[in-house]
Amino acid sequence: MESRGKRATLQTVADEVGVSRTTVSNAYGRPDQLNKDLRERIFDAARRLGYPGPDATARSLRRGRAGAIGLLFTETLSYAFADPYSVGFLQGVAEVAEASGTGLLLIPMPPRAYGPETADRDAPVPPGTDDPETAVRNAVVDGFCLYCVPVGHPAKALIRARGLPMVTTDERDDPSIPFVGIDERASARLAAEHIVRLGHRRIAVMVDQVVAPGTSGPATVEEQLASDCGDLRGRLAGYRDALEEVGVDWRSVRVVAAGRNSRSAAASAASHFLDVAERPTAVLAIGDVLALGVLDACEQRGLVVGRDISVAGFDDVPEAERARLTTVRQPMAEKGRIAGRLLLEPREEKKVPRIKLPTELVVRATTGPAPH
Repeated sequence: MESRGKRATLQTVADEVGVSRTTVSNAYGRPDQLNKDLRERIFDAARRLGYPGPDATARSLRRGRAGAIGLLFTETLSYAFADPYSVGFLQGVAEVAEASGTGLLLIPMPPRAYGPETADRDAPVPPGTDDPETAVRNAVVDGFCLYCVPVGHPAKALIRARGLPMVTTDERDDPSIPFVGIDERASARLAAEHIVRLGHRRIAVMVDQVVAPGTSGPATVEEQLASDCGDLRGRLAGYRDALEEVGVDWRSVRVVAAGRNSRSAAASAASHFLDVAERPTAVLAIGDVLALGVLDACEQRGLVVGRDISVAGFDDVPEAERARLTTVRQPMAEKGRIAGRLLLEPREEKKVPRIKLPTELVVRATTGPAPH
């Protein structure tokens, strides 16, 4: 029997049961090699001795496969399960992982500001989160899915150093990295073109953040261009293309940051364009959650959306249909499924996949002709 205070090992269990180390190892890793009674004897001895089982990391290294993929994103873990778009994407990745018997490791990264060349390593790290080096270096996975990870994020260099495959959702990323996503610029233009066709020329734009996380209020053009979020920059460019085509100077467009992708934050930040003398006749939000917040703010002020003011979103999350929100629909779950397949399924062709999925404008009740 193992003496008190001494750590039990594979050999300890083997000696207790009177079998070889290989037999004990097979009980955990290859149970089909042993009969049920012998396995139960081994597990009973392990429990008595306090043996936790073989180290999963070491076993995966010996096999050359971890049996899991890592999903890397620059938000908190709670946000991933609260944001409906993120939930749709996660569901798609999880479906593919589950079908192949592969685990899914969620790796939230600190929301720091990373430029295209260098990282702000002195930015504060939220409590409970690891720095990029630690989280990526220690992750026992076979590859990484990069979800909304800035182009300049240092995690990508660490993944390359480990020799692991990755797939990105940002089209601006290194062309050697497989990509799946949408044409953000062209998709956003669909919404803006719809708004200008309805006669709107006094327009506001609602974004989550442009530079530092948590910063709210009107954003300058310089701040917008400084954003390293590919989704944000692409959608702002699409709005600008459509507006400038009909003679609307982009500098006259009030771009307001909610500070975070939150319905309540958007409702609060909407005061920057709703409580002014020259109130816009239409609002373009870069995401449905923000658009829903604008709808809440309009209701609080007694504005009839679709008549007094028009609001359009982006994504077509489930709540958008219930709110009768005009929005741009993108295939959230399908994007996740394809990202999972690009990591898990072998590719015969040498060409790096660059997959753009279709989007469509869904017109509902929150947009109407510009009021006169």
